[in-house]
Amino acid sequence: MARLVLKFGGTSVADLERIQVVAAHVKREVEAGNEVAVVVSAMAGTTNQLVDWCKDAAPLHDAREYDAVVSAGEQITSGLLAITLSDMGVPARSWLGWQIPIRTSGVHGAARIDSIETEALEEAFGEGRVAVVAGFQGLGDNNRIATLGRGGSDTSAVALAAALNADRCDIYTDVDGVYTTDPRMTPRARKLSKITYEEMLEMASQGAKVLQTRSVGMAMTHQVRVLVRSSFDEPGAPDLVAAANGNSELPGTLVCDEEEIMEQELVTGIAYSRDEAKITLVKVADKPGVSAAIFGPLADAGINVDMIVQNVSEDGSMTDLTFTVSHAELEKARAVIEGANDEIGYQYLVADGDVSKISVIGVGMRSHTGVAQKMFKALADRNINIHVISTSEIKVSVLIDAEYTELAVRALHTAYGLDGEAA
Repeated sequence: MARLVLKFGGTSVADLERIQVVAAHVKREVEAGNEVAVVVSAMAGTTNQLVDWCKDAAPLHDAREYDAVVSAGEQITSGLLAITLSDMGVPARSWLGWQIPIRTSGVHGAARIDSIETEALEEAFGEGRVAVVAGFQGLGDNNRIATLGRGGSDTSAVALAAALNADRCDIYTDVDGVYTTDPRMTPRARKLSKITYEEMLEMASQGAKVLQTRSVGMAMTHQVRVLVRSSFDEPGAPDLVAAANGNSELPGTLVCDEEEIMEQELVTGIAYSRDEAKITLVKVADKPGVSAAIFGPLADAGINVDMIVQNVSEDGSMTDLTFTVSHAELEKARAVIEGANDEIGYQYLVADGDVSKISVIGVGMRSHTGVAQKMFKALADRNINIHVISTSEIKVSVLIDAEYTELAVRALHTAYGLDGEAA
């Protein structure tokens, strides 16, 4: 018997028909003898509608009341799934974040989980019940409902799995696992059977949409084994319960500790992000305090800066400084920098919103040389110019013109030997 936390996203619970399929997945695990807690998102599109209603009611609304409204989507889904399970003969009860309770910080709309009190859920397990938990929400200051931010149901599920000492957290989604790159862009992308926490964290942060970055970070911190699998698989198909302990091959992709993977590939995957914009400040004085004058106002404005490169002039007196922000924040960042130019003192600013970031990721880079050189050569062979380069221990990222995104991803996928059979 294993203890599992199953999480189902918005597309998996999009309507009553899909909720019945989800219930069949849950029933399969219960009949296999497992203790099961389920975390659900709101039905697809519901949260967007609730957010729009808040904005229409008052553009400058109270964040506490916003959370009371947008958390309602998960309440509906958890109740409907509990009803459906009970109708199938599976004892179940729904739980809202405040009923468990899942205690959070008081930052409404972007709360962080502080603790989860599991006594009531343990009691439900003892009674043979499935606990159906509303994701994305918890109990903040002054007993007010607080939400975790978009994608927070993944975080809810991983946190619950950690608190319950679950054997595994299964994230059911609309894809059947994690691929070496986006299979919609590269037909020869391969599904990975396992990927390390670090690699998944880099993949998620560099543009892969399968898992939310925050949930992967929490899984790595608490050593929660996460299985990414499809809710659109046939629910009646036999599941390898023994694989909860690593004894058999699991469906989907297992996100796990590096020690569980026998031998690492040099490169595990290629990620890309089109949500990039580049700003270059030309002829900035090369002196102490200039970087603080640039990035301090950006931080104060809540603008996240990613890649940074600096080119110093021949005499060392001036520098050109380039950095990237998200495409949505380009104009805001430009305004902030222009407003701070009295302190910065650049000659002129060049902004470019037509760029993409391509990242090569793999823990095998730690023990192999030549990864970056192979990347640069593959791009050069296709006349793709690199604007900015950044590296970490297991990642090399480059910024290129957006029009070459697909060509670059396919070229790198082939260059690192990641191609499988065409889909």
